[in-house]
Amino acid sequence: MFYQTTYSSPVGRLTLASDGESLTGLWLENQKYFAENFPETWNSNHHLSVFKATKKWLDDYFDGEQPAITELPLAPKGSEFRQAVWRLLQEIPYGQVITYGEIAKKIAAEMGRASMSSQAVGGAVGHNPISIIIPCHRVVGSNGSLTGYAGGLANKIKLLTLETVEMTDLYLPQHSTAR
Repeated sequence: MFYQTTYSSPVGRLTLASDGESLTGLWLENQKYFAENFPETWNSNHHLSVFKATKKWLDDYFDGEQPAITELPLAPKGSEFRQAVWRLLQEIPYGQVITYGEIAKKIAAEMGRASMSSQAVGGAVGHNPISIIIPCHRVVGSNGSLTGYAGGLANKIKLLTLETVEMTDLYLPQHSTAR
């Protein structure tokens, strides 16, 4: 059985999903790939302990604190490759960014391969089902382009600004596939 609740945030209403024990999803309103691979019917339950813990984590985050990802039981659903990418996303320090290419190099090394496609990594990053907490907003193009955020580029900028990321060398692309 799956459960959901909502949370009002500075980047809009967030939808949280759980299997009853772990957080399985967190999406921004109108996010691309919203609830992909989840059942069509969920039960509302605003009192699950995982939802209370997640809302506290989000309160702290949006207050400018740096809550640890390990404070929450996370269970994102995805392929082995996507799981590997999402684990690397969790290692990106608060207030810092990494490129798709850097993640691709790390994944290739983990898999014992000579190289890995940055586009494949981008696909995994874009399908991250637990936005903000698994910080996919901290991934940028190799040239500093703020591209590829399924939650929308305006929200990516808000989150990076909240984290006081140095934005001098980052820019909005003229054409983007992200919303």
